[in-house]
Amino acid sequence: LNWNPSLWSETFEDLVDDGGELDYGDSWTLNFNYSQTEQVSKEERKKGWKVCTHYTIGNFRCANCRRTWPSGRVNVLFRYRLRGRRGNVIMRPFGQACRRCHDVFLLPGFSKEIMKAALRKLCSKIRKNCYNEDEGDTPRDMVKKWTKPHETDLCEACEAGICTQRDD
Repeated sequence: LNWNPSLWSETFEDLVDDGGELDYGDSWTLNFNYSQTEQVSKEERKKGWKVCTHYTIGNFRCANCRRTWPSGRVNVLFRYRLRGRRGNVIMRPFGQACRRCHDVFLLPGFSKEIMKAALRKLCSKIRKNCYNEDEGDTPRDMVKKWTKPHETDLCEACEAGICTQRDD
């Protein structure tokens, strides 16, 4: 499984348009920014931006040595806001470096099931923070996967200071 932003966009569209996840008559879009952080400035806060971080299961493939590995701690960051009738989500996936090559952070691949779970959790946060709905039972990842211990020196989210070793 490789990083596939168009599949994330399609899945988000399906959940919002056909799945009724954000059934308020507003138009929502999902975009990507591979350098955004979880910091929201005072100015951004005034403009309505909020942040949601989520970790889940993903897979990586080294472009150099072709090694693949699963990870039970892949961090994704969502920045979102609703202005007027338009909602905007900006997503950043955090990568991991190959244990052998150590050269660059590689972007994760996700199963469709995992993508849906992450986006449903995001939609739950949006309903709470943009529409004042009770969050209720926050959707959790349905699948837990045993993987090798987390290696902080290979984790882009650890380097950015947003990776945690606890359940959120």
